[in-house]
Amino acid sequence: MQNLLHNLNPEQLAAVTLPAQPALILAGAGSGKTRVLTTRIAWLIQTMQISPAGLLAVTFTNKAAKEMLARLSAMLPINTRGMWIGTFHGVCNRLLRAHHRDAALPQTFQILDMADQLSAIKRLIKRLNVDDEKYPPKQLQYFINSAKDQGLRSHAVDAHDDFTRKFVELYAAYDEQCQREGVVDFAELLLRSYELLSRNQPLREHYQARFKHILVDEFQDTNDLQYQWLKLIAGQHNSVFAVGDDDQSIYAFRGANVGNMAAFEREFNVQNLIKLEQNYRSHGHILDSANQLIAHNTNRLGKNLRTDAGHGEQIRIYEASSDLQEAQWLIEEMKSLINEGWLRSEIAVLYRSNAQSRVIEYALFTAALPYRVYGGQRFFERAEVKHAIAYLQLIDNPHNDSAFLRVVNFPTRGIGARSIEQLQDAARQYGVSLYAAVPYVAGKAGSSLGGFVKLIEGMRFETQQLPLPEMVQVMLEKSTLIVHYQGEKEGADRIENLEQLIAAATVFVSEEGFGLDAPALLGPQAHAAQNSVLTMGDGTEIIDADAPLAAVMSPLSAFLSHASLEAGDNQAQAGQDAIQLMTVHSAKGLEFDAVFITGLEEGLFPHENSEESDDGVEEERRLMYVAITRARKRLYMSFSQTRMLHGQTRYNMKSRFFDELPEDSLKWLSPKVQSHWFGASQIKAAWVDAPELGSNQIAQKMNRDVGWRIGESVHHAKFGDGVIVNIEGSGAQARAHINFGRNGMKLLDLGVAKLERSP
Repeated sequence: MQNLLHNLNPEQLAAVTLPAQPALILAGAGSGKTRVLTTRIAWLIQTMQISPAGLLAVTFTNKAAKEMLARLSAMLPINTRGMWIGTFHGVCNRLLRAHHRDAALPQTFQILDMADQLSAIKRLIKRLNVDDEKYPPKQLQYFINSAKDQGLRSHAVDAHDDFTRKFVELYAAYDEQCQREGVVDFAELLLRSYELLSRNQPLREHYQARFKHILVDEFQDTNDLQYQWLKLIAGQHNSVFAVGDDDQSIYAFRGANVGNMAAFEREFNVQNLIKLEQNYRSHGHILDSANQLIAHNTNRLGKNLRTDAGHGEQIRIYEASSDLQEAQWLIEEMKSLINEGWLRSEIAVLYRSNAQSRVIEYALFTAALPYRVYGGQRFFERAEVKHAIAYLQLIDNPHNDSAFLRVVNFPTRGIGARSIEQLQDAARQYGVSLYAAVPYVAGKAGSSLGGFVKLIEGMRFETQQLPLPEMVQVMLEKSTLIVHYQGEKEGADRIENLEQLIAAATVFVSEEGFGLDAPALLGPQAHAAQNSVLTMGDGTEIIDADAPLAAVMSPLSAFLSHASLEAGDNQAQAGQDAIQLMTVHSAKGLEFDAVFITGLEEGLFPHENSEESDDGVEEERRLMYVAITRARKRLYMSFSQTRMLHGQTRYNMKSRFFDELPEDSLKWLSPKVQSHWFGASQIKAAWVDAPELGSNQIAQKMNRDVGWRIGESVHHAKFGDGVIVNIEGSGAQARAHINFGRNGMKLLDLGVAKLERSP
């Protein structure tokens, strides 16, 4: 026991050894929350308060779940394979697999990742002859997922106008299409699981009796449906150990509700609230800045990070005249760090918008500095891998229309758009899947489509007794995907990825306990499932979800679910020795020795859209808090007077967040004054009037003529602080374009406007 609890600080120890009651752990950035969670689980098991099977732990990324399982295996001599530790989507997938009949799903239901869901929506819109410009597919996708995240089916959505009524109609049609094809999207996993537990009392009571201890990581990121699901499975008497940080709630755009933390404290009558404030990551100046910044937010549960690591270095601030100059400054600072011995992989550049990366990437490329855009395309999202997965999906469930359409003519086999239209017409007429509609298509189209069906049926027959890795290998050969890519100029990498799919299947069946020789379709899990049946209090028989994955799913179905869930995970992998580039949202959960936060300008960070909602700026401030607390040793911040974004030049004021940081913790690398720069049109006009003058003399003349200079900081009684970005005319006719940040760009008559120079 002492070995398990050694080196915990007093707050961590108090959290780990709490009694079996609802508890809220406010875990600040870098405070060791993963250690607390895993040690809590190990302590509960070691003190025999719970068996490994009687515990449920929910995380937000597959990476976090795997890390938790790995740490537990190192702490205790137990088999973690059957433990219910996973993401919300992973746990709900497992629940629905075990109770697919009660959930009105086929046992082989497949999961649509976000890209596949969008494809299914586009197909629906086309089938119903809906104008995709008036009703954009991506907007419909957001509408459907948002409704599901709130626990709303189409009939429960408030349709207050014609546009919304059409979206509700399409939502209902989309649900029917998914049900017919035997597929579910990510949001559906949660909603269908919630509905199942809501209406099935014996099943709900079974899980409430089983999971006496429930632990939830990143609680601040839960949405409304996840919180309702949690309340349902916890019941009235179970212990819920919720770990989160309301100051790091940055996913409101995905439906996350930071208010769930306060609601949990109130509704579960939480008596145990512990704050983990000891930070083991960052130096003092970094934490002081984070603390003072986030203190400007209201309605916080409240905590203050501290460290024993000393003050460390001040935060370096740089003001650039343009985004190009900002990028060059980044390069010089990075080179200096690398020359001092800092690892490239421990240097990160963070930005608020993906659009900012273009200039930075070009500068890195030109400087021959290796870099990696974090959160880029993952293995299971690559086109060639998705093609291969589609073939496997058809082997598992031939009625998956999305998979059918992806590969029916890939590699090309003479099945054109007209043939597909005939097939879709037949499917609509007879109310069946595309696969089942093939016999109803006559002529050459029917013959070509019949050849594809024969190919899939041949694959199903030939692979049903093969282990999963061999099935994948046969599929790659029979589909001719390998041959197709051999004919491409840059096909070697794609072929390597396809061959890697065989390796991924091998690792998967081994890790999940299927056995390397278990047939992919008809493995021993079919027999195990027969011996894993529970009888509920009302006599209902269900598959025991306590059984390992191999008892409730075939290796193929399990692997396909794994592929979809991995593709949907928003946490990418790191490890390459290259400078790391990423959005601040992608940086959540990561840490680096040196961090550059770029583009700290009004309208960019905080983003201009934040003004549209009451909590918008507070969420941006939480995002800035996350950015600051990614740094261990050295932190840089930069902003630029001008920036080219989306094809337009922006004239900027520095972010308000600078005014919310402690001055003692900042080190300005450039003077806190605006440069004296002019627009090309003004200089050209002045040159026509006085061609004998040089550009510097022209600038001085223009300043004297109007009494103001471009780039000067000013104050207006109504619009507040601003920056002069352009001047038209001279003397009494002079007018100025002034960027007032939150109040936008204004054109003011300099002879009338009562401007004051900012100090």
